[in-house]
Amino acid sequence: MTKNKTTFTAETVSTFIQRLTDETKRTDSLALISLMEEVSGESARMFGPSIIGFGKYKYTYASGHTGEAPLIGFSPRKDAISLYVYTESDDQTDLLDRLGKFKMGKACIYVKKLADINTDVLVALMQKTIDFLSRMHERTASSDRLG
Repeated sequence: MTKNKTTFTAETVSTFIQRLTDETKRTDSLALISLMEEVSGESARMFGPSIIGFGKYKYTYASGHTGEAPLIGFSPRKDAISLYVYTESDDQTDLLDRLGKFKMGKACIYVKKLADINTDVLVALMQKTIDFLSRMHERTASSDRLG
């Protein structure tokens, strides 16, 4: 069985944020951290080299491959912020219509800046994602938080 390439790391979120050169991305990232910590009740942790995750769950694919991933998260990438807050569940479709300016990826939502979207709708998407993943997968302890 292959080892997961992306896992939780010991790098601190604050160190990662300090390295962002784009001021808007840095400001938006700090706002998203606050918002996602509030909604999830979990501290921010680095997942791989560039994803900031909140909470975690264990998944198992039909192939038998297993791993852990954040319940919700984001990554301030060069062209856009990737928001990992969508699960393709039917009850999220109506929320997307009200989210604002974004593009859909296979596993995430891309926004240029936080000001382009309705944060109340984003909060609802985050909560629905957490609820869905908590029903479908085993949530794992986050007691090993690494600021």
